[in-house]
Parts: sequence; C-alpha cells; structure tokens
Amino acid sequence: MTGTETLHRMRDGLRPWLGWLVLSQLLVVAAWLAMGWAWGLPLMLASHAVFLVPVFLPNSRFYAPVLSRWPGAPGNAVWLTIDDGPGPDTLAVLDLLDRHDARATFFLVGQRAIAQPALVREILRRGHDLGNHSHSHPQTRFWRLGPVAMAAEIEQCQHALATIAGQPPRWYRSVVGMTNPFVAPVLRRLALTRVGWSARGYDGVDCTAPQVLARLLPGLRPGAIVLLHEGAAHGHNLAIIEGVLAALAARGLQARLPQAPTGAVSLAGVRPPAASC
Repeated sequence: MTGTETLHRMRDGLRPWLGWLVLSQLLVVAAWLAMGWAWGLPLMLASHAVFLVPVFLPNSRFYAPVLSRWPGAPGNAVWLTIDDGPGPDTLAVLDLLDRHDARATFFLVGQRAIAQPALVREILRRGHDLGNHSHSHPQTRFWRLGPVAMAAEIEQCQHALATIAGQPPRWYRSVVGMTNPFVAPVLRRLALTRVGWSARGYDGVDCTAPQVLARLLPGLRPGAIVLLHEGAAHGHNLAIIEGVLAALAARGLQARLPQAPTGAVSLAGVRPPAASC
C-alpha cells in the first residue's frame, strides 16, 4: 500500500536532538555561573528530563522516526501486530487469524526464532510477515543499552530472521517501545522502519481479557496499528486476540498488511551474530 515506502525512513547525518543537547547544557552552565546553583541545578535536572523522557514514550519521534498509524491505509484496513513470539501460542494464533481471514505482522525475538524456525516459516507460509523485536528481549534494561549492545540486539535478530526466512524483515519494534539515541543508527544501516502503535490494551502484563478489550477496542478504527502479544504469563492472549478479531468483523474492518518499504537490503548486508551482546 502507499504511504510506508518513504515516510519515516532514517536519514543520514546527525539527529537534531544532538544539537539541542549541546545547546541546553551550555545554557545550563551559563545560568549556573550567572545565577548560582539555586537556578542552575533545577535547570540541569529539567534539561536532562527533556532528553530522558522520550526514551520511554513508544511513539516519540525524538530519537528516531516511527509509524504510529498506518499511513495511506485502504478505507477499512487496520494493521495487527503481535509481539514476543514465536512460542507455544503461535500455531493457535495462526489458526485464529485463518478463521477470520486476517493478516498480521509478527514481531519476533531472535533467540526464540532460532529455537523454533519451523514456526517462523509457518507464519510466512500462512501469509503473514515478520518484524524485528530484538534478539533477547531485555525488557528491564533495553532503554539503557549502549551503542555496541544495542547494535548487537537488533543486528543479531535481523540476521536470525533473515537466515530462516531467506530475506531480512523491514519492520522493527523496540522492546516495550523504548528507544534511546543508539537505535536510529542501526535502523538506518539495516533499512528498518520503526513501528509503534495507536491501539493498545496492555495485554503483555497481568490482566484479564475484558480489561484489555475495554482499553483497546476504542482505538480500533481504519488505519490503526494494533499492539497485541502472544505467550504472556497470564494466559489470556488467545482470548484477547479472538476478541479483537470479532470486534473487527463487527465493525466492518479488515486486518491487512502494508507493503514493506522499498530499498530492501540483501541477506549479505546483514551482519552475522556476534559472540555476545
């Protein structure tokens, strides 16, 4: 579909935030020298918060472009995205999608894909596509990974999925949506497009299906990017996905896939996994 081919592609060169960071710290130093610590310290803390808070905002474009809605979606289409597989729920999720004639992008964890390559190939065989969701899913520390560790997480997953699927995925989603300054250079190098969401029910944490659907269903409208999970410990993901698919049918919406951006890199352009993160 139109809209994803050029929108939010990574540009070469430094990101604008770097200049603002340097300027803000120069202003803090000037204020500290001119007015003392009573003004300088609060300004320093506020300036640091400006650059830290966007790391935790899943749809923030501060450090990297992101798709928070499906641009150019056909009239009644939504984009279902399913994180954290492959795992024990994957085949059941695929069966649910088949029954509803729905398509989804599975954002997979590299280590889990390597352990179950047949599931990855089955996802593709049934007409769905893949996204990069890091290699080991380090959700408690992903936000603070440095450039080497961040590159390893994204590159190793990319290589694992490319090796199994025969071509690298074009979509990327950060762990828990967290995106620090070191994500953008890797996405640019691998020609990946970062995907956020517009409809979310918090189904990756302890919950019940009615709770999740109450939070998620108001966001189901044409062009929505829907965030779902598989394999959560609460065990309700299948019921949640089935509820979403039933709601789509009741509203005359269809779960379809956008066309991947052009300019794909070949498998030869993806680095093999490093020895460690």
